[in-house]
Amino acid sequence: MAINHRLRFLLCLLTFKTGFSAEISVVVQTGNSVQLDIQTQELPEFEYFFWKYYQSKYIVKYINTTKDVRLYTSYKDKVDFNDKTFSLTLKNMQKTDSGLYTAIATEESDNNIVTYRVSVIDAVEAPVLTVNSNWISGNFCTVNFTCRAHELKINSSYQNNSCSPEEVTSHENYTLILYCSEEFIICNYTNPVSWKEDKINIIQLCVKEENYSNNNQSESPPLWSVGVSVAVCTLICLLVFLYCKYKKGAQEEVVEGSTIYSQIQAEAQPQEETRDNQSTTVYCTVGQHQKPTIPPETDHAIYSGMCKPNNTPSAISQDDT
Repeated sequence: MAINHRLRFLLCLLTFKTGFSAEISVVVQTGNSVQLDIQTQELPEFEYFFWKYYQSKYIVKYINTTKDVRLYTSYKDKVDFNDKTFSLTLKNMQKTDSGLYTAIATEESDNNIVTYRVSVIDAVEAPVLTVNSNWISGNFCTVNFTCRAHELKINSSYQNNSCSPEEVTSHENYTLILYCSEEFIICNYTNPVSWKEDKINIIQLCVKEENYSNNNQSESPPLWSVGVSVAVCTLICLLVFLYCKYKKGAQEEVVEGSTIYSQIQAEAQPQEETRDNQSTTVYCTVGQHQKPTIPPETDHAIYSGMCKPNNTPSAISQDDT
């Protein structure tokens, strides 16, 4: 796994050689491993071989006479040493592991074989490609868009089936690149250890917008039809309003007529009752003044029958007789 993550294939090497020693810049992604080689096929005569961190902190010690390998405590689980090639593999690199790593062969004096300047950085985040506006004119589709990643940003436009490639770079070697193909607008964000991109299918975008424009034109009704529809709706509402008003007025007249009839009937009934009472009273009075000379028993019976309130014709005929 460590071999697969060799940063020799991903990095940018800056080499400054002085005699047999060299300093090589290496960039590794956080969490990955990196293999540091001695960059030479033959080593001078030596008794001890060391890998050091900043020339002061020992990582590993190799004794040539006994072929013994000693890994120092703080690096036992973090490095692998090859006692045949003398390469050092640093595992699970973190940002705190950035710094200088030096290979030293010692006989009577120290010989710096190679020095690596290792930088540990994070992978890039995915950029964001945003369409700001687009329209179609004839056979040409124009799209304005923004390519953005972290603090870097590019504003551009797609016209006449192409766009101008653009590139911006930050001081930390983060680069934002924008370019177009016949089918895509591509926004690429990269650093020395990783890259990510976002893209938009320009053909689908332009076809979609063109279809949308055509559909809107075909589905839009003419102005005269809109006016007619409004007039018809207004007329229907007016007729409904007049009908409701007429119906309400008719109901009020019926209720008012019923009320008047009830009042008249109520006023007429007491008069009839009064008339009946008056007739009964007169009838009884007349009966009292027309007593015939008959025995008391018969007189009492006839008087009672004549004073009985009865408005039938038979009672009146008896009185007249």
